[in-house]
Amino acid sequence: MSHVVPVAELSQQVGQEVTVRGWLYNKRSSKNVHFLELRDGTGIVQTVVFKGNVTPELFQLAEGLGQESSIEATGLVKEHGKLKGTYELDAKDVRVIAHVARQYPISPKEHGTDFLMDNRHLWLRSKRQHAILRIRHTIIKAVRDFFDGRGFTLVDAPIFTPNACEGTSTLFETDYHGEPAYLTQSGQLYMEAAAAAVGKAYCFGPTFRAEKSKTRRHLAEFWMVEPEVAFLDLEGDMKLGEDFITYIVERVLETRAEELKICERDTTFLEKVKTPFPRITYHEAIKILQENGHPEAKVGDDFGGDEETVISNKFDRPLIVHRYPSDIKAFYFKRDPGNEALALNMDILAPEGYGEIIGGGQREDSLERLEAAIGHHKLPMEAFEWYLDLRRYGSFPHAGFGLGIERTVSWICGLPHVRETIPFPRMLNRLAP
Repeated sequence: MSHVVPVAELSQQVGQEVTVRGWLYNKRSSKNVHFLELRDGTGIVQTVVFKGNVTPELFQLAEGLGQESSIEATGLVKEHGKLKGTYELDAKDVRVIAHVARQYPISPKEHGTDFLMDNRHLWLRSKRQHAILRIRHTIIKAVRDFFDGRGFTLVDAPIFTPNACEGTSTLFETDYHGEPAYLTQSGQLYMEAAAAAVGKAYCFGPTFRAEKSKTRRHLAEFWMVEPEVAFLDLEGDMKLGEDFITYIVERVLETRAEELKICERDTTFLEKVKTPFPRITYHEAIKILQENGHPEAKVGDDFGGDEETVISNKFDRPLIVHRYPSDIKAFYFKRDPGNEALALNMDILAPEGYGEIIGGGQREDSLERLEAAIGHHKLPMEAFEWYLDLRRYGSFPHAGFGLGIERTVSWICGLPHVRETIPFPRMLNRLAP
């Protein structure tokens, strides 16, 4: 009996009889031959069914197969006669596992976005979406390999949180056995506790934002990785961030060239991602805006997508913007000793208009200053008693950041909208499938 082989390994089986299992991706037929494109998740192989090589019943069976029928094909592996490095299967037998009789909903014609999103469970089978999934997988593996290889410990942060510590407007509230609870926006505060235990910690999981935003950069549910490092300052945090992004991009370029080609990604932009990244202060970023079509930009403004695009377009690789005004940043950032009006924070902006992919910085390690910041932001002090304990019992300088997986996938793949970066996106007006 022939053995079952993944399509990706057919190059090692030339001249051998094997079996491939999968789904009918496409079919072309003539009087004497059927060309069945069979996909199995690892690739697509052309299965050639010659009329003279099979029984009349089998040849007729192949002719009637509908798209996405699941089948098992057995035959001889050959190198394609015209396409070097491509292999095909000269079939001697085809067995139908499940026949699809109805018309497949997604055809080669143009479909609207809503139609494709309604059929997301089927759209994932297309070449482009399949390629994006594989690039996403590589990015996630690179994330884990980077931190695991640098001595970090994975520490899982909770998804349910008891307090809306920064206001409820962008949090999803739920019932937790009769008490209000919220879906997490970030695991950062918990990673600060973890860093005091293991030195270098990171969490990696789903996070939730209830912003009523319809921009191409926003999802209601997304995945984020958040490292936190004891005895790290802002300078070290920026270095960690640029090393991290460079590592991810290099891994994708090394292992996913074919998938990037399917996405029609111009990789010359990605090949420029080398350390060190350009670094500018927030005030320098404001000046860039004022000189490039945003004369109204002023100190104290936060940056949206349009502003980030203008700033990043001045550079050919990711850019670090650091030291924003402390008044527009979260309460937990340490202030710059050289200028108390500034926070020791940083954002890393992806080029080509993809905006912020990393946000982080150094945390306030002084108990008194942190208490004052909580009061200044009018947050409930009792909700932060456990967080303040981290300063009461062996406080230490520390820093970290968060990287959103979906924005990173969007940038690396060159996608126009973040909805294609996650298998089943959750957006303002979409909760299905």
